[in-house]
Amino acid sequence: MIKSSVTINLAASVKTGPWIFHELLEISLPKAAAMGFDGVELFTASADAVDSDLLKRLLQQYALHLSAAGTGAGKVIHGLTLTDPDAEKRRRAIAYIKEMITFASLFGAPAIIGSMQGYAVPDIETEESFNWLVEGLNILGAYAQKHEVALLFEPLNRYETNLINRLEAGVNLIDRLNTRNVTLLADLFHMNIEEASIPEAIRNFGRHIGFVHFADSNRRPVGNGHIRMKEIAAALKDIKYDGYVSAEAFPYPDPDRAAKTTIENFNKYFIQDEIQEIL
Repeated sequence: MIKSSVTINLAASVKTGPWIFHELLEISLPKAAAMGFDGVELFTASADAVDSDLLKRLLQQYALHLSAAGTGAGKVIHGLTLTDPDAEKRRRAIAYIKEMITFASLFGAPAIIGSMQGYAVPDIETEESFNWLVEGLNILGAYAQKHEVALLFEPLNRYETNLINRLEAGVNLIDRLNTRNVTLLADLFHMNIEEASIPEAIRNFGRHIGFVHFADSNRRPVGNGHIRMKEIAAALKDIKYDGYVSAEAFPYPDPDRAAKTTIENFNKYFIQDEIQEIL
């Protein structure tokens, strides 16, 4: 069964971004539970920035799960990517992601590699950047496997990276890896920019999808843009997707109403429609 998730940003130095909640765990988790979410996706400055014992206690108290942990702060705050021409920075990027994998694995959750994939910089051959990315993912995929969790790789739109923009390119990258422990994160906002047809891409490459980011065409919560969510939901059901659909969206018009809009649309497309189909 497809599960709902909402994003929480715990990095105080990052004031804006596509996360619904920006408050402490003690405030955000009760809100998520009260609205009916199944899980939460965390964005945090580092693995040790979160008290794992507190998080475990609060998740149990509010019957929630950690759906995933983002690693984007590695780039946004620390300036690290897996394709930096500087070998020492690549080493530090891998070390940072390993720490996030270890943290997420305490809760049986995957870590996400999105912006930390980086990009091919001028004067560096694109193939060399790909090789650095493959090298990093092989190390990190194997590390995640030892911790019994998957590693999620997120294709980004052309304005955020010049490496992997579409699901097909993500599959081609995965096929180059030695590890079989890396799966794709299908982000609807990025896909709206890059894919000719989001439902078709989901059906074609669904066997590789391990996570979905739930956002509209303008990165606001679903229902505030022009994405045709009914068709996308149908495609996810067709591939028998049973993972998380997580709201990585702007808190528009404010966090509480953004969360309410998200869970209402999640229920509309993944719960109510499914019940009607059964009936």
